[in-house]
Amino acid sequence: MTARKMFGTDGVRGLANTDPMTAETVMRLGVAAGKRFTRGNHRHTVVIGKDTRLSGYMLEPALTAGFVSVGMDVILVGPIPTPGIAMLTRSMRCDLGVMISASHNPFQDNGIKLFGPDGYKLSDALEAEIETMMQGDLSAARAPAASLGRAKRLEDAAGRYIEYTKTTFPRGLRLDGLRIVIDCANGAAYKVAPTVLWELGAEVIKVGVEPDGFNINRECGSLHPDRMRELVAAYRAHLGIALDGDADRVLFCDEKGDMVDGDQVLALIASHWQKTNQLQGGAVVSTIMSNLGLERHLQSLDLKLIRTQVGDRYVVEQMREHGYNLGGEQSGHIIMGQHATTGDGVIAALQVLAALVAGGKPASETLRIFQPVPQLLRNVRLSQGTNAESVLGLQNVRKAITAVEERLNGHGRLVIRKSGTEPLIRIMAEGDDAKEVDTVVAELAAVITTAAA
Repeated sequence: MTARKMFGTDGVRGLANTDPMTAETVMRLGVAAGKRFTRGNHRHTVVIGKDTRLSGYMLEPALTAGFVSVGMDVILVGPIPTPGIAMLTRSMRCDLGVMISASHNPFQDNGIKLFGPDGYKLSDALEAEIETMMQGDLSAARAPAASLGRAKRLEDAAGRYIEYTKTTFPRGLRLDGLRIVIDCANGAAYKVAPTVLWELGAEVIKVGVEPDGFNINRECGSLHPDRMRELVAAYRAHLGIALDGDADRVLFCDEKGDMVDGDQVLALIASHWQKTNQLQGGAVVSTIMSNLGLERHLQSLDLKLIRTQVGDRYVVEQMREHGYNLGGEQSGHIIMGQHATTGDGVIAALQVLAALVAGGKPASETLRIFQPVPQLLRNVRLSQGTNAESVLGLQNVRKAITAVEERLNGHGRLVIRKSGTEPLIRIMAEGDDAKEVDTVVAELAAVITTAAA
């Protein structure tokens, strides 16, 4: 398989109006992806959604031009969560789905996520194939003048997604009497998420619902939950919910303002599903970043934790290959196989709220499933042009990493990896001794910083 260079762990991503996030490159992506997913003589369609970034106005028409040029009809739905595009791709029998978003990144970045006709993100192999096509001559992919595609807007896309998410909430339960703070990160879910909660009966306090093209993820959302926590305290809310820019991940805070991550949510859902015989395969799938405390908790329930490399689509691939129906990431991607093909922050929030309603206990009790072991993540930012793999391959860096792994063996873990979306090397250590964790992370960060200089 040809190595991917343009595609990362979650599609294509970069600085807007700088390659590969230029109108020219994105149009070629539309041509190549459209040609790859032309599968017969029927009228082919692609559905395109986006978040609220200013650059979406540039990338959406560029993609549209590319798809139309190969004879694909384009359905434009505007701002909608990434899982909404996955859902619409399947429900509308589209040949391809596209989400224009850089997820949790700041507004100046943007990205392209591609979904196949089954609603799942494309495999590494398919992405590599499309990338190879983009590097070649695409003139043969052009449709004759009479066979060009058309573009139209679907006005009720948000309504379709709202109604679908509500069907995942247990029948017979309501959110009446619950006061909920929802932070939509000024992103893709700024309309749909508060509406879902309100229609199910909750009193909703909204924040991050005034996008202006520049403020997505800025001091709000799952990366910056302080405002949500303040509002939970001010309104004496029962729960706080924070989404990211494209609403495929979610974090929570309880009524005391204490944060709850994706590991606790996985533990909550796994515990409930095991009791109700809904959990498939006797395991939960997560990544190498999930807390050791989650693994120990699942072991106490005679369940396994299956770890993958970082990226929710790798979690999904493992789930599909082995028949597991629950997986996710500590960062807040929660994938429930019977409800969605990718992480869905709104649906995950509804599962947490269902547990809250059914249990009748405050969030501080309901969402504290296990005691996490001390864990520390530190990012070492690289200068422009520095190759992360080369830095990690240096002899003194490898030696330092090996020494820490031996030191933590048996009572902790170390994960060193390059970011798939930013020029960073991420250092994560965890163990029963918090002081030791702090020490080894600081030591490694110093070694890697010096090596990268």
